[in-house]
Amino acid sequence: MSVLQFVEGLSDRQAAAAVRGRIDWKLLLGLELPDPGFDHSVLSEFRDRLVADQPPRRMLDLILDRLQEVGLLPRPGGQRTDSTHVLAAVRRLNRLENTAEHLRSALNALAAAAPDWLLQVVPADWFDRYQRHIEDYRLPRGEGPARSTWSRPARTAYSC
Repeated sequence: MSVLQFVEGLSDRQAAAAVRGRIDWKLLLGLELPDPGFDHSVLSEFRDRLVADQPPRRMLDLILDRLQEVGLLPRPGGQRTDSTHVLAAVRRLNRLENTAEHLRSALNALAAAAPDWLLQVVPADWFDRYQRHIEDYRLPRGEGPARSTWSRPARTAYSC
């Protein structure tokens, strides 16, 4: 699951949605087609167990090595992609998603409690960026704004 998330640059919520709605993911994970999937929160618990337990982590390293050998997992800058790198990248996306969702929720609460104050204080582009749930976006894969794929919706009135 973590490898699929890493390759496609998906957060935990997006990955859980992919398991629910994509046949290729269900087949890769050995799930039956009618399988309802799982809640996104189990993925961070899974990663924590994976990091703490050496044998499963070694197995993940072997899987990553094999995927790189057959060309299914590109090597960033020619370097070896080990499980630490993969798990850290997925964890970063999950933290970004959680931070953005908390900010969106706070902006919604402020919009209900003090809409005039909010319009004066918050930059206009925040309304565009945080009006939708973060899982509706394609999160950035690289560092810095030049490599970001975080698409922004068209400007509309702020409400949820």
